[in-house]
Amino acid sequence: MNEKNGGISSARMGQMPEGKLLLTLAVPIMLSMLVQALYNIVDSIYVAQVSEDCLTALSLVFPAQNIMIGLATGTGVGVSSLISRALGANDRDRAGRVAGNSLFLCLCCWAAMFAFGVFGAQWFVNTQIDDAAVRDYAGSYLEIVSVGSIFLYFEITFERFLQSSSLTKLSMWTQMVGAVTNIVLDPFFIYGWCGLPAMGTAGAAVATVIGQAVGAGLGLFFHLKRNREVPLGLKFFRPNGRIIGEIYEIGFPSIIMMCIGSLTNYIMNLLLVSFTKTAVAVYGAYFKLQSFFFLPVFGINNGLIPIIGYNYGAGKVDRIHRTIKYGVLFAAVFMLTGLALFELAPGLLLSAFNPSAEMLDIGTHALRRIAVHFPIAAFCIVAGSACQALNKSMFSLITSCMRQIFALIPAAYLLSLTGDVNNIWWCFLIAEIVSFVFSFFFLRKAMRDADRRLLA
Repeated sequence: MNEKNGGISSARMGQMPEGKLLLTLAVPIMLSMLVQALYNIVDSIYVAQVSEDCLTALSLVFPAQNIMIGLATGTGVGVSSLISRALGANDRDRAGRVAGNSLFLCLCCWAAMFAFGVFGAQWFVNTQIDDAAVRDYAGSYLEIVSVGSIFLYFEITFERFLQSSSLTKLSMWTQMVGAVTNIVLDPFFIYGWCGLPAMGTAGAAVATVIGQAVGAGLGLFFHLKRNREVPLGLKFFRPNGRIIGEIYEIGFPSIIMMCIGSLTNYIMNLLLVSFTKTAVAVYGAYFKLQSFFFLPVFGINNGLIPIIGYNYGAGKVDRIHRTIKYGVLFAAVFMLTGLALFELAPGLLLSAFNPSAEMLDIGTHALRRIAVHFPIAAFCIVAGSACQALNKSMFSLITSCMRQIFALIPAAYLLSLTGDVNNIWWCFLIAEIVSFVFSFFFLRKAMRDADRRLLA
C-alpha cells in the first residue's frame, strides 16, 4: 500500500508501535466522526429554531433511524474485520470477494428500509405520541431518510473498504465532505432559503440524504482510484452464502446491539412522554451532545478493529494486547472531557437548542446525572469492539443485553415510579456498572482464548 494514498503500508500494520499506529489510523476517523457529530447537532439546532415540537420529533424517530444505521455499521464491522484478516494473511482475492458480497448486502438492507419507509414509518411514530403536529414532523422525516438510505449503506461500506486498507485519511474526507454538504444544505431546505420551500424537519431529512449521496460517491471514487489492496469487479459481485455468514457471524451481534439500543430509546421515549414531551426533547438533545464524545471513541474503535484483525491474522499476540490498552486509554481521555463539560456547563450546552425554561431545568439535571457513567463507558465500548475483532461477538451481544434489557430499562421504569422525571436519568449509571462487570470478564476471556489459539 502506498502511504501517499492516505494510509500506511501493510507491513507497518504489524510493525509500527501500537499507540502511534492506533492514532495514525484513528485520528482521521475521529476527526470525521467529530464532523459527523457536528452535523448531527446542527440538524437539531436548526430544527429547534422552528419549534420544540420539531426537536421532539427528531427524538421520536431516533430509534428507527438507529436501526437503519445499525444495519450499515454492523455489516461494516464484519466486512472490515474479514478484509483486514485477509490482508494480514496476504489473500487479496478473498478481500475482493468479501467486498463484493458487502455491496450485495447494501442493496438488501436498503430494500428492507425502503419498505419500512413506505409502509411503516408513520405507524412507528404514531405508537409513541398523540400530538398531531409532532406526528407529522416525525413521520415525514423518517419516510425520507428511510427511502433514501441506499446512500447511507454505500457510504459506510466504501468507508470500511478504505479503513480496512488503512486509508483512513481518505475515509475521513469521505465523511467530512458528506457532513459539510448536509450542514450547508440544512438551512436552505429547513427554512426555505433562496426561494426553496420551507420544509422544516422534512428539509433536514432531504439535506441528510443528499449529504450521504455525496459521501457515497466520493467513497466510491477514492476506492476505485486509490485502494489497491481490495480489488472490486463484477467477478466478485456474486452472493456467497459462506462469506455472508462469516460477515454476520462477526457483525450480527453488533446489529442486534443497535436494535436493543433502539428498543431502549423507544421505551425511554414512552416513559418520558408520560411526564412531558419536553423531557423527550431533552433526551434527544442529550444524544446529540454526547455524540461529540462517543463518536470519537467509536472512531478509535474503527481504527482498533483493523489493527487487531491484521495482527490476529499475522499471529502477533502481544501487539493485540497493547493495542487494546492504548484504545482504553485514548477513549478514557475523551469521556473524562465529556464528563467535565456536562457537569460544569450544562446550561451552556443546552442553550444551542433554544430551550424553554422547562427544557433548561430538566436538561440541566439530565446532563449532570447521565454524564457520571461516561468514564465507565470508555472501557466498555473498547472492550466490546475488541471482542468483536477477536471473533467473540457474542460476548458483546450478551453484555449489551444485560446492560440495556436487564439493567437500564427496568431501572428507568422503577425510577419513573418515584414521580420525578429527573430521577430517571440515574438509570444510565446503573446500567453502565452492570456493563462494566460483563465487559471486564468477557474481554479477559477473549484475550486468553486468542492467546491459546495463536500461541499453540
